Amino acid sequence: MTVEKSLRVCEKGHKFYKTSECQSCPTCDKKNKPKSGFLSKLSSPARNALVHEGIDTLQELSSYTEKEILKIHGIGPASLPIMRTSLKEEGLTFKE
Repeated sequence: MTVEKSLRVCEKGHKFYKTSECQSCPTCDKKNKPKSGFLSKLSSPARNALVHEGIDTLQELSSYTEKEILKIHGIGPASLPIMRTSLKEEGLTFKE
């Protein structure tokens, strides 16, 4: 089964194709990627998902369980080791 890609145009005029309902523009995502911090280590979908949920610091991240984070659309299991390591470096952990 093939899923059709639809042409999208972001508010800055970049054209891109997507198969999902995600409105995230790949060009804008690359330009807006943080240079440092734990968010810079994550994929664009994971980073965007966390920011959309209002989670942009490790302190905020530590107030969630791993299960709660995995329920957020855009976060996959591959992101968890990166988040765990970042939390550990700051002496934090996910909520139990």
